[in-house]
Amino acid sequence: MPHKQPVSILLIIHTPELDVLLLERNDFTDAWQSVTGSREGEEPLIETAQRELAEETGLRVELAQIKDWHECHDFEIFEIWRHRYAPGVTTNTEHVFSVCLPLACEVELAAKEHRRFKWVNWQQAAEMVFSPSNAEALRQLPERVAH
Repeated sequence: MPHKQPVSILLIIHTPELDVLLLERNDFTDAWQSVTGSREGEEPLIETAQRELAEETGLRVELAQIKDWHECHDFEIFEIWRHRYAPGVTTNTEHVFSVCLPLACEVELAAKEHRRFKWVNWQQAAEMVFSPSNAEALRQLPERVAH
């Protein structure tokens, strides 16, 4: 299996009322997050967001529905996941996107990655996620949606 690129997306899925979809990781309990994933090849990052949404939730949207926040963060890759990257890679650059769905809905989880999902309001979501960059993006959601 090739190494993952240290370039990824964070995709916040929300409703007009700012209820947010969170996924619980399989590899450790109570690790809630938005959709995330690494770029494959040279695909544009918005296509990474579209692909990861479909892979992790079964939801399919048009590229035009995905909002690029034009924001990115560098963070240290958790030790437990470093084996997925080339030797010596310790930092990842995460690009933030969002997509608004008309209603909270059932999703079809990627069983190898996630064990359950829930829809919660954006404030609760910001408290639940384990990633500081995910929490910060969720706190920005009301302002980002307003523009």
